Amino acid sequence: MIIDDDILERACKDMIETILLCLRHATKGTIYRIGLLPRLQAIRVTSGIRSNSNGEIQWGLPETSDYNYPGKSWEEYKDKPGRPREAMAWCVEKGKSWTADDPPQDSRSVGLQLGNEPEDYNHMEPVLIKKSFVYGDQADYLEHPLDFRGNPIWRDCENVVVAVVKIHFRPGTLKRGDDSTRIIKKLSRILGTELLSVHVRETLSEAQKELARQRLQSCNVLAHDLRNTLIKLGFIFSAINAEISFLREQWESQIAIAVPEIENKHVILDRLNQLLAQCPPADSPPGLAKLCQTLLNEQHELAELALMPGIGEKWVSGKIQPKWRKLLMESTQWDSSREEINSLLGRLRKAVWLGTDEKLAGKVEHLPEDLRNIWPKIAYTDFTADKVALLEDILKFLDHPALDIPHKQQTKKVLTSLKALVEMIPEVEERANRIILSLKNGGAFDPAGFENNRGPGIDPSGPQPPIS
Repeated sequence: MIIDDDILERACKDMIETILLCLRHATKGTIYRIGLLPRLQAIRVTSGIRSNSNGEIQWGLPETSDYNYPGKSWEEYKDKPGRPREAMAWCVEKGKSWTADDPPQDSRSVGLQLGNEPEDYNHMEPVLIKKSFVYGDQADYLEHPLDFRGNPIWRDCENVVVAVVKIHFRPGTLKRGDDSTRIIKKLSRILGTELLSVHVRETLSEAQKELARQRLQSCNVLAHDLRNTLIKLGFIFSAINAEISFLREQWESQIAIAVPEIENKHVILDRLNQLLAQCPPADSPPGLAKLCQTLLNEQHELAELALMPGIGEKWVSGKIQPKWRKLLMESTQWDSSREEINSLLGRLRKAVWLGTDEKLAGKVEHLPEDLRNIWPKIAYTDFTADKVALLEDILKFLDHPALDIPHKQQTKKVLTSLKALVEMIPEVEERANRIILSLKNGGAFDPAGFENNRGPGIDPSGPQPPIS
């Protein structure tokens, strides 16, 4: 049975105290817990002894006993040829009481069998509970212990023994079947009912804890999977920004067509590449050639990428400029070009911003005014989740009859598909959050409530809980 040790001890003390109060000739009470099949471990829970001086009950396990923790298993106390027969074995196997009302003739007195020292007057009463109450649906499939003849005990019994009550009496005050034994039997049934009630409460509590644990685990797994899914869906924003970067590249091409004399980043990077192509002499410090190649690769990459201006400037300041500075410090190869290189790098940082210059946009006169006004606004926007409305503007922009760019229709199809996915993400996240919250609260998820923007236990006007 699932019973907390402290609760069990308190119930046993209440039982012993009641018996000792009702039966004034009773001197001591002990209760033994009988464990689950098939071991049927018998362990002394507590003892209460009436004090002769003031009648108060002294509690504890003061004497040495084979039934003190960890107690004795069925194999150790059952009837078996060659060892003393115990009253405990009779009570557990038969589910019946044993009364020692004639200690010198008690056939189950261990002291009498071992050393001709009879025990005092006592009565032992098993506490019975229905087998199905303790073992539930598993009752028919349990392993039953065997008696010394090899026969299973309790197989055809309706009840099982969960405890044994032993009450000691003053000499000559106990008779088999008298009121004392009937009172103990009655109270043992009450104890069985109480233990069963505690068992049910503890079982329910354990089940609730396990359910809560599984529910929390399910929430965590669901939240983890959702986070991973949303992270993977993050490619949508990268894909949209990639399409916008293509529009940015095309806009900068329009400026180059309209104002060919403007020095853009391609012109500057081409000149830097020409200067860098002058290989350093053989006596240059180790690693200089590798640094040159790395710098050359990064300049080619910057030329090919249509980065946002801020990112492009950081690229120049964080990658290209420091490497040039190191080359100029470690080699005299570019001494004659030092001033030009520094000037090129300064102009390069400004060149990455040319596409945002409104004056230059006004010179792109081969495009209609409305097109050249909206194009840079779209091209130099970093798309994020809070800018979903921008996609509609981009699609309208792509429908402009005067817009002539490569892969125009393909770009429109891609962005249309990505727009549908972007619009789906908040709904998926909100729905998952509501399901997770419903699981945590132990409620049922109401799809209709979701559609009406009414989640379980959530104020639709208030902030929604984050995935956690």
